[in-house]
Amino acid sequence: MNAEPTAERLSLMAGLLILMLATVPRFIAGDYGNRLSLISIALAVVAVVAFLNWRMLGADERRRLPQLGKRLLLALLAGLVVMGLWHALFTAWVSWQLLIAHGATLGLLLHAVSLWWRPPVLRD
Repeated sequence: MNAEPTAERLSLMAGLLILMLATVPRFIAGDYGNRLSLISIALAVVAVVAFLNWRMLGADERRRLPQLGKRLLLALLAGLVVMGLWHALFTAWVSWQLLIAHGATLGLLLHAVSLWWRPPVLRD
């Protein structure tokens, strides 16, 4: 496996970190101690991998990160809005902890799909 680090991968890892952080209030409110421990370990591992990936990025890839970060935040916001509407229309009220976890999940999926649909960047 000789995969080079890319800005897209780093933006997905950042989204995954945000998603895992969004689930923490749900696990605390539900008193899920084991799940909280596991998500904390996974959060630390993904953070280390993301940091190492960032360190290996070239200058061109690093310049693309702010734009990808904005796209990620817009996708997370869209996911939160869509899940809020979904829960308002089709379910009984859910807790805010569940809403942000579901919204972050949908937002990360939207971001990943938007990266997949983009034409690949031509490299020299």
